[in-house]
Amino acid sequence: MANAEHVIQVEGLKKTYRSGILGRRTLQALQGVDLQVPQGSIYGLLGPNGAGKTTLIKILLGIVRKSSGGATVLGLPAGKPAARRRIGYLPENHRIPRHLTGRTALEYYGALSGLAVGEVRRRMPELLDRVGLLGREKERVSGYSKGMQQRLGLAQAMLHKPDLIVLDEPTDGVDPVGRKEIREVLRNLASEGATIFLNSHLLQEIELVCEQVAILTKGVVRRTGSVAELTSAMEEAPMVFDLHGATPETVAGCFSGHHKLETAPGRDGLVYGRALIKEQSELDAVVDALRAAHVSIVSMKRRELTLEEAFLDIVKEEN
Repeated sequence: MANAEHVIQVEGLKKTYRSGILGRRTLQALQGVDLQVPQGSIYGLLGPNGAGKTTLIKILLGIVRKSSGGATVLGLPAGKPAARRRIGYLPENHRIPRHLTGRTALEYYGALSGLAVGEVRRRMPELLDRVGLLGREKERVSGYSKGMQQRLGLAQAMLHKPDLIVLDEPTDGVDPVGRKEIREVLRNLASEGATIFLNSHLLQEIELVCEQVAILTKGVVRRTGSVAELTSAMEEAPMVFDLHGATPETVAGCFSGHHKLETAPGRDGLVYGRALIKEQSELDAVVDALRAAHVSIVSMKRRELTLEEAFLDIVKEEN
């Protein structure tokens, strides 16, 4: 099952939780997950609450045992100590002891990773600079904002130079400038050979940084691919027109027969039109009608859909 090019490889992974008297009630958290994360990639995991994202991450880290199926991490069975030593992890809602300073916190986590104090101190300035905390390392964590704590959590995940970094909501509580800086850190880590596997509810963040995305709902991976592949797979991508020399009524007549037509006044005397046009023959007919009505077509393009729209469309299909 293991593949040197896939840092994470999951096949038919299932997890069942049992509760109640004699464990008669069951919850299928994962129902046969298949997933491959290429080496050196930034891979995003998306899904609504209760989709099984956290369960999947915990199985990969060896915190939770699978019920059946297979999962390897860095070429080893998920949870093996040899694999875990090569993983950096930033959990959601992580808690750094508040009495520590940024400096002593990194020394503490470095010791947990088996690093000598001297090695931690040698690496510390570069790490703190990367996450925007250089000069703040002597302050107590109790005085850090939520965003600063996230940055420090990212620094500890990078401390032992892991091959795989697993991040659960890494930009939670971070301001827009900080989110941009963290994206740059992740891109640099990937360019240096590390693999980033992240879970976030901020779809725009996933869209901006991830090369590959998996959408998980109800314990099953419904779709995988690049952001472009996921958004282009949607059929309802409307054509957007900027028109000159037309009224909304004229435009409505030219677009007659096309569903979801929207028109509105635009800038500089233009009329904005958006319509769902799937076939080239339909588009040709609309263009001919506009020209016959002496309407100038200033611009015409298919609107690019967002990852959020693709995500909501996939989730809607499963409900």
